Amino acid sequence: MPYKPIESYGVIGDMHSIALVGMDGSIDWCCLPHFDSPSVFAAILDDRKGGSFQLAAAHTTSRKQMYMPDTNVLLTRFLDVDGVGEVCDFMPIHRDTYGAYRRGMHQIVRVARAVRGAVRFRLACRPAMDFARRPHRVILDDPRGAVFDSEGLDVALISPVPLSSDGAGGVTAEFVLEPGESATFALRQVEDWTTTNGDLLGMPIHGDDALRRTVAFWRGWLGKSRYKGRWREMVHRSALVLKLLTFEPTGAIVAAATTSLPEEIGGVRNWDYRYVWVRDAAFTLYGFLRLGYTEEAARFMEWLAARVSEEDGPTGPLQLMYGVDGRHDLPEIALPHLDGYRGSRPVRVGNGATEQLQLDIYGELIDSVYLFDKYGAPISYDFWRELRRMAYWVCQSWEQADESIWEVRGGKQQFVYSKLQCWVALDRTLRLADKRSLPLDRQRVTRARDDIFDTIMTRGWDAKRRTFVQSFGSEALDASNLLMPLMRFISPTDPRILSTLDRTLAELASDTLVHRYEIGKGAGDGLTGREGTFSICTFWLVEALARAGRLEEARFIFEKMLTYANHLGLYSEQIGASGELLGNFPQAFTHLGLVSAACYLDRALGRGA
Repeated sequence: MPYKPIESYGVIGDMHSIALVGMDGSIDWCCLPHFDSPSVFAAILDDRKGGSFQLAAAHTTSRKQMYMPDTNVLLTRFLDVDGVGEVCDFMPIHRDTYGAYRRGMHQIVRVARAVRGAVRFRLACRPAMDFARRPHRVILDDPRGAVFDSEGLDVALISPVPLSSDGAGGVTAEFVLEPGESATFALRQVEDWTTTNGDLLGMPIHGDDALRRTVAFWRGWLGKSRYKGRWREMVHRSALVLKLLTFEPTGAIVAAATTSLPEEIGGVRNWDYRYVWVRDAAFTLYGFLRLGYTEEAARFMEWLAARVSEEDGPTGPLQLMYGVDGRHDLPEIALPHLDGYRGSRPVRVGNGATEQLQLDIYGELIDSVYLFDKYGAPISYDFWRELRRMAYWVCQSWEQADESIWEVRGGKQQFVYSKLQCWVALDRTLRLADKRSLPLDRQRVTRARDDIFDTIMTRGWDAKRRTFVQSFGSEALDASNLLMPLMRFISPTDPRILSTLDRTLAELASDTLVHRYEIGKGAGDGLTGREGTFSICTFWLVEALARAGRLEEARFIFEKMLTYANHLGLYSEQIGASGELLGNFPQAFTHLGLVSAACYLDRALGRGA
């Protein structure tokens, strides 16, 4: 098949961007210099036009992938009866001055090694700048490598072996390594080569030193984790993924590394997730705090404080998503010249959901601030003033219809989950004010909070089916209601949430995997086609069951869910009917859900023991 399964990829990154590396040694996705920059390689979205960078043994009977322990350094091994070759891929982490960061940070280092026997390797590098919209020319700099020159971005490939033009905008090479030998390649963003006095490729590779620094960085960072419980390897892999999805210059956290990987093969549910969703980032901050990473939480709080102090937009004090640099304008456009992953069109850049009203983000944001104030550091008075203003806005706006957490494109509704998070926003505002003796119109906020509670219990509850529903007047179930006990809205053993749990298991779960919502029964999202099960919903189910005291059931579902990760412990957004990964990859939301469920379940099982 021309397209590899999504689950066949590993990821590397430098907290500015991410590259997807297939088990065949091909880098099929990378944007430079940032997560939401135009692509350099995008073969995962069009295997002919998208561009890729393959480095692999020429002859192999099987392939294996693994991470160097406790790092984001990826090893791809090519095994054959005549020899074993290996490619070590990483993006160097440097804590240098700004100038050194510009020259040395945005690069992919690939080290080919002959582990056993003499191994013949093949290299084929063909970028396709800006989603294959921007032409480039190849400048060979024998014997050091090549420059791919395009308007706005120059990329250089430094090579220890001679490169040849393939006549189609790329370069190729073939070389043999004897046992124990290695060859180091680096693909990096370079300054405008016309101003470098003939030095097209910039500084030389220091591969061994860069590898040592990068391994030391990841192991040192992971060593700060406070998690010592069960499933530590999976929890720590999820932590490493969440860190990879953090944009170091601002502390922002992107939802996923890719755009337009489909929720249904051949379908239209293909979205750009390379941005900072307030919701996803707030939940991820909660995951970092759970593991003891207060520095990451503090950096995100700085980014968040800058957003809440901005002028109100058309949808209120907050926009639901931003660029990694905080920009607001993220226009959604289709790229019809790209085929899409296995014919899944359209390929989209930007996200039109940025113009939606999603009231739930206020609860998720203020809850994360409350937790940071409790476990990180007290917030400033100026930050409090902005949060208070936001809470007053929620008091007067919570009754509006909105598009809510699932970003439906079929029109606004009175979603129960949005009302729940409006309740959370006001409840946490009150808790913050009481804990810190901060000035607040408590009577106004308390009255609105209590009105929301009563409204959910009357209009969001289906007495006949004995379940909370997706929206007022609907009979459809929605897995987001599993968050009710997690957000301390309702007791985890309240009969209403227990019956909602049972109804969810009966009607939304498929072999313990959970769909987001029911289509029909008054519900719809305005889109054609279907989708897979939503991975974070399974982790919500696990935690809700554990809080209800159903520990054995929760543990079984959790450990079964772990088997749906790929060979490296990575998850995309969804899981298809055949167990394949669907949607953008890797996804922060899913890995956050794993961390949260593991932390609570491990603690609950420990108490039981």
